[in-house]
Amino acid sequence: MVRRGEAVAWFKRVCGVLLGVALVLPVCADEVEKVLFLVVEKDEVIASNAKAGRFDRLKLHAKERVREYKVANAIAVVVTNQRYAAYGVLSGGWQSIKLIAQEKTESIQVEDYSATIVSSERILNFYGRSGAWNEVRRSVQFR
Repeated sequence: MVRRGEAVAWFKRVCGVLLGVALVLPVCADEVEKVLFLVVEKDEVIASNAKAGRFDRLKLHAKERVREYKVANAIAVVVTNQRYAAYGVLSGGWQSIKLIAQEKTESIQVEDYSATIVSSERILNFYGRSGAWNEVRRSVQFR
């Protein structure tokens, strides 16, 4: 026969385990929903940020043209003949970094809140939660 004290202790342990599982599940299921879309026009790129309910424009400079762009659920990267521009839904607004003379883009990867660009001269990453660019020059042996 189970005593009342043992039953209460068992019930508390089960409740503790269930509460722990309930708190961990949302962290594991951190799927980023699709909240960012781009509209590419002749003289600008418009980011449609559904999460913030806003539209942000990337104005293109004189003789600047879009070469390539990629969009993920919450981040976008635009490559022009003059710069790399990235947009993150949480940081809001466009963040740009200039191309180096004769720099060629080799690959672009965008996913969730992050982007990585490999060019002939450097490796760049952009974190859409903070809006920060980082870069490192490529060494001669890797080209």
